[in-house]
Amino acid sequence: METPPYHPPVKRSVQIAGHKTSISLEPIFWDMLRATAEREALPINAIVARIDAERIKSETPPGLASAIRVWLVHNERTNQHKDSSANALIVKP
Repeated sequence: METPPYHPPVKRSVQIAGHKTSISLEPIFWDMLRATAEREALPINAIVARIDAERIKSETPPGLASAIRVWLVHNERTNQHKDSSANALIVKP
């Protein structure tokens, strides 16, 4: 098994509902966030705003950086499950 790329968090500024805030995430999560934004054809700020709106509705809202990490991992797992389900439906001749 390949060793994961362990790197310290990187702080970046994002804008949510017109307000700037800084978020510290490990580079792998910034990469995942960027890939999600590209796949959905949305700016990173829009994805972060969506995550922020969802986390605020939680009974015990986590911090924004934690919410982003959880959302990205959940999103990745959901997409992998969809891909494997779709592959199971393919009938090979």
